[in-house]
Amino acid sequence: MPTSGARRATDVGTCPRGSKIAEKMNTESTPEAAADRPKKKRRFLSPEKKFQIYLEAQGNTQPIGEILRREGLFSTDLARIRLQVKEGALTRLGAKSGAKPAPVNTAAYDALKLELQDKERTLADLSVELSILKKKVNGNSWDR
Repeated sequence: MPTSGARRATDVGTCPRGSKIAEKMNTESTPEAAADRPKKKRRFLSPEKKFQIYLEAQGNTQPIGEILRREGLFSTDLARIRLQVKEGALTRLGAKSGAKPAPVNTAAYDALKLELQDKERTLADLSVELSILKKKVNGNSWDR
């Protein structure tokens, strides 16, 4: 039954039985067909590659759509890369200049802390003995 003009809303989803569209619609919707298809391998971009894509997108030499198609990316991927570049730049520019102290091993830190406590205790004992000796030398002792 040929139709001329607009289709009815109920006829929109119907396709002739032997058509490729009908076969495609039937095979893609089944869970078995989804299991048979190989999964797409997740693509990992190195930081250098992300920065290269960022620089190309920032430059006005090529259309952004062309860059995204060539790299197999979506516009959301580019937005995420731009956000990562911004965060990295803010982190790096916000850091104070100068050498950062190297992290200390916790075992070495604990050993040094115990050694410091022992030396402080010894220093306190020696200062008490020194004050006693000064009193004896100056004649301010109770032994007279």
